Amino acid sequence: MPSPRPTAIKLRQRSRVLELSYADGSVHELPFEYLRVYSPSAEVWGHGQAEPNLIGGKRSVGVLAAEPIGQYAIRLRFDDGHDTGLYSWDVLHDLATNRDAYWTTYLERLQALNMSRDSDIVKLAALPKKHHPAKP
Repeated sequence: MPSPRPTAIKLRQRSRVLELSYADGSVHELPFEYLRVYSPSAEVWGHGQAEPNLIGGKRSVGVLAAEPIGQYAIRLRFDDGHDTGLYSWDVLHDLATNRDAYWTTYLERLQALNMSRDSDIVKLAALPKKHHPAKP
């Protein structure tokens, strides 16, 4: 069963959140930073990775626009130039309902690699592991 479609989507620039309202009366506020580091894009998720690439330095990221994509998604245009992720209703609902768990995981991963929400320096250990065939 597909996730519910938001009945209202509001960009709250001052508080830096995307506010999602649903027909059941629930309201979710998703911080811009959270949406950026969990963007459903190849930059963040690669191609079929189980967990996202770790991206630091996005504490102050802003969203310039939220653009509708058909009847199934929105595209967020971030002020750091990122705009390739399409946030389907399923993705938004997943990010909203799992926010606490996903955010905790993100913060733990940053700490484990001595990365920061304020610095976008990527540590080599944060890059996805690539398979290199053994040399003959």
